[in-house]
Amino acid sequence: MKSLFNTVAAVAVATTGATAVSAQDLTIAIVNNGHMINMQKVAEAYTAETGVNLNWVSLEEGVLREQVTSDTATGGGQYDIINIGMQEAPIWGAAGWIEPLNFGADYDLDDMLPAMRNGLSHNGTLYAAPFYGESSMVMYRKDLTDAAGVVVRDNDSWANIKGAAMAMHDKDNGVYGACLRGKPGWGDNMAFITTVVNSFGGAWFDADMRPALDSAAWNEAINFYVDLLGNYGPPGSEGNSFNEILALYNEGKCGMWIDATIAASFLKVDGVAYAQSPNAGNPVGANWLWAWAMAVPTGSPNSEAAHAFIEWATSKAYIQAVANHPDFGWASVPTGTRASTYAYPEFQAVAGFAAAEMAAIESAAPAATDLKPYVGVQFAAIPEFPEVGSAVAQEMAAALSGAKSVEDALASAQAAAVAIMDEAGY
Repeated sequence: MKSLFNTVAAVAVATTGATAVSAQDLTIAIVNNGHMINMQKVAEAYTAETGVNLNWVSLEEGVLREQVTSDTATGGGQYDIINIGMQEAPIWGAAGWIEPLNFGADYDLDDMLPAMRNGLSHNGTLYAAPFYGESSMVMYRKDLTDAAGVVVRDNDSWANIKGAAMAMHDKDNGVYGACLRGKPGWGDNMAFITTVVNSFGGAWFDADMRPALDSAAWNEAINFYVDLLGNYGPPGSEGNSFNEILALYNEGKCGMWIDATIAASFLKVDGVAYAQSPNAGNPVGANWLWAWAMAVPTGSPNSEAAHAFIEWATSKAYIQAVANHPDFGWASVPTGTRASTYAYPEFQAVAGFAAAEMAAIESAAPAATDLKPYVGVQFAAIPEFPEVGSAVAQEMAAALSGAKSVEDALASAQAAAVAIMDEAGY
C-alpha cells in the first residue's frame, strides 16, 4: 500500500500552480451500495498519506448510469473516476471514452478472477478495474424452510422455488415468500428478469439480432415472474431494487431473495443459507455476471492521480485495509474480484457464502451461444442495449404492478425494442 501512496504523492508534487490544486482533488462517481459507501471511510487514510482529496458523488444505480453515461459520452469532465460495469467497459474502451489501465507488478493482475478481467477488457486490454464482483444466487431463510418442511436445492426448478415461497409466505406476520427486483431499469428489474427468461430458453435477440420479446419463452417467463412476485412478494415490489430488498431482508420480512451474491456480505439475519440459481430446464444464463468497477474518463486532467487511486482501491492492499479497519473487518471486504481473498483463513471463517459465491461466478456463462448470439448474461454487450433494456424495464414494471397485462406489456416492449434496433441499423 505504501508504494501506491507514494506514487500518487509524487504525481501531486510534480505539478505546479493551478494544476497542482486540481491534481490533489479527485471527483469520484460511485453507486450507493454498501462496499462503495465503506470505501469512503477506508480511503480517509489514503487522503492522509497522499494529500489527495476525494470528492464522492454517491448515486442510486439507475441515476448513476444515466449521469455517468451522459457525462462520459459528451466529454463533460465532471468526474475523474467513474463506477461502470461489464456492459459499458469493453464498449466504452473500444470507443475511446475511457482510458486503458496499466498497473505495476505489485498489483498482480493474474490474481484477478478471469471472469472479471475478461468482462472488463477489450481485445485483452483492461479498461476498468473491479472493485467488487458478483454473480447471482438464492439467499433464503433456512429456519423458515425447515419450519415449512420444504427444501431449496442448487439449480432448483422454478416450480419448487414457487412452492418454497408459498410455504414461507406469511403476510399476516409481515413475512413475504420471495423478495425480488421490480424497480425498472436495465440493471435493476431486468437483471433478474433476464436470468429468468434465459432459464426458460429465451433471449433478448435472435440470431439476426432482432428483438425476440414476442417469443413463447418470454411470455412464459414473465407470467411466472409476475405470478411469483405478485402473490408471494411484498407490496410495491415494482419500486424495489437491491437496497430496498436488503433492508426488507434484514428486517426479517423476506423468506427468499434471488439477487447479487455480494448481498450476502450485508445480511444480518440469522440462519441464511445459499443455493445456486434456479432454472426452468436451461441452466445457461440462469445466474448473472457483473462487476462494479472503476474507470478513468478519457481526457481527465487528473488522469495520473486517478489511475493511482484505482490501483490502490482495487488492490490486495485495499482488501487488507478493510480487514484491518476498526469499523469493518474481514466480513466487510469486497469480494468477487481476487482469488487471494478467498484463500485467507480469516475471510473463510466469517464468509459462509464464499463457496456459493465462487461457484456462481465460475458457472456464469457470458459467451455468445446458439441460443443467445451476443456476449453478456443479464445484458447484451452492444451499445444499444441500455436504451432497449430501459424501455423494456418500464413495461415489465407495468405488468408487475397490474397496470398492463403481461401480453400487452410484452407487445409494447417488442415494439419499442424493434424501433430502437431499426434506428441503430440492425
